[in-house]
Amino acid sequence: MNLISCCRWEEANHEDGVKWKFLEHKGPYFAVPYEPLPEDVHFCYDGEPMKLSLAAEEVATFYGKMLDHEYTTKEAFQKNFFGDWRAEMTKEERKIIKHLDKCDFTEIHKYFFDRNEERKALPKAEKQKLKEEASKLQEEYGYCILDGHREKIGNFKTEPPGLFRGRGDHPKMGMLKMRIRPEDVIINCSKDSTIPEPPPGHKWKEVRFDNTVTWLASWTENIQSAIKYIMLNPSSKLKGEKDWQKYETARRLKDVVGHIRSQYRKDWKSREMKKRQIAVALYFIDKLALRAGNEKEEGETADTVGCCSLRVEHIQLFPELDGQKHVVEFDFLGKDSIRYYNKVPVEKEVFKNLKRFMENKDPDDDLFDRLPTSTLNKHLQDLMDGLTAKVFRTYNASITLQNQLKELTNAEDNVAAKILSYNRANRAVALLCNHQRALPKTYEKSMQNLQAKIDAKEEQLKEAKKELKKAKAEHKKYNTEKTKKELEKKKKQKERLEEQLEKLKLMATDKEENKQIALGTSKLNYLDPRISVAWCKKFGVPIEKIYNKTQRDKFAWAIAMTNEDFEF
Repeated sequence: MNLISCCRWEEANHEDGVKWKFLEHKGPYFAVPYEPLPEDVHFCYDGEPMKLSLAAEEVATFYGKMLDHEYTTKEAFQKNFFGDWRAEMTKEERKIIKHLDKCDFTEIHKYFFDRNEERKALPKAEKQKLKEEASKLQEEYGYCILDGHREKIGNFKTEPPGLFRGRGDHPKMGMLKMRIRPEDVIINCSKDSTIPEPPPGHKWKEVRFDNTVTWLASWTENIQSAIKYIMLNPSSKLKGEKDWQKYETARRLKDVVGHIRSQYRKDWKSREMKKRQIAVALYFIDKLALRAGNEKEEGETADTVGCCSLRVEHIQLFPELDGQKHVVEFDFLGKDSIRYYNKVPVEKEVFKNLKRFMENKDPDDDLFDRLPTSTLNKHLQDLMDGLTAKVFRTYNASITLQNQLKELTNAEDNVAAKILSYNRANRAVALLCNHQRALPKTYEKSMQNLQAKIDAKEEQLKEAKKELKKAKAEHKKYNTEKTKKELEKKKKQKERLEEQLEKLKLMATDKEENKQIALGTSKLNYLDPRISVAWCKKFGVPIEKIYNKTQRDKFAWAIAMTNEDFEF
């Protein structure tokens, strides 16, 4: 899923300073219609082949494609899928298909697996042809005209139908993501532009002319009733300016954060309970990078919480634990149903206040019962114009990266070692922000392959050392120009192999340390890119080692304007 197209309504609909004059585009490109299975590919129920209606067959293929995935082993996924699948069946199909464990999707899975392998094995000319077709599509739908400039669009395709996965143990995993149709889509463009034509036989839900936002099309997805967007590519001038503003707001916090921290410490002893709760919540947002805890979207059933919506059951207090005093244990589901589990020592006054907030309350009572999210947000705005919990996360993430890079980087290291230091600094940020990921399916295999490369390289080095020893003996014995050249050649060969081996070992260390940490989220959304660019320039690390092509496009403004002396 393209990150840019999935922004929340609030993020896309309140864009300070955004006012374009002209916007023209072709509208979204819709997912291709379903192509029925060949006659010789069967779905079986209770051991017998069964021909499904087109709608039921399409949903069956979504499950069949995922048959080897961990998701299809999960009870919630199976239950949600089966419920939604039955809703797509005919009355007759529902009478027959009553148990998922009697369904056999093996042939469907094999069919799509084989097709995928065939695509990989296509001749070069065929692959080139597909590439050219994709380029034509990009040319037609992937650009817009914004105020006289041709700008790239972030993701011009609607998401195809499929099964919702979610992150963490999401209660809606396995539900059917419906096909997006033109009738679901709101188009945004200028009144004086050529309004995009919907596909034949269809019409748009609405055509809007709103020049205060940067989205080109939007629709509401059926799983969580979240509004999805087609927006400008991150490399566009407008997006670059918004990015710059975001990080500048976080930099402004640097000038007042000392005062804010002094004030919330004072308020821990306030006579007013509301003030105390605001002060403790702000301490958590500042020190632990917790989200504020906005109200759930319509249709959201996952029991996810943020700072303001924490309940008594989500924390435990320990006067002393593992040699540390005043320890708070957090255990709750955060954004995207990712578990937040942490044991942290807090300041004595915070600990005392938490104890007081929990008095005479049941486990499912609110911890901060005097503090709705709206109150905290207003308080943050009063402290600094534009201040939100997200600004705190951006500020603390960026400061953490900058400080960690200063601490971990050794100017004498080679590029591979410096990149390891960078990733360790980035990991400190990911841990702060609770950016976790499941262990990749390919992790064990890729580590085995990497270890095999290390073993092979060690053998080569062992052999190279023997040859060098032999060359030294030869040169000592004959001392000719020829033996001298041979000795130099063997020395360089050994040094090159040592460098290659070190690089492989650093790669293995990096892979192991980051196996369950998602470094990309903080790097793309919370870390001021100027810190990374300045570090690259200062320590001679190629920027492409830190940012891929797409990321370099997104942060082109930072790469162009930043020198090695930049300080967040």
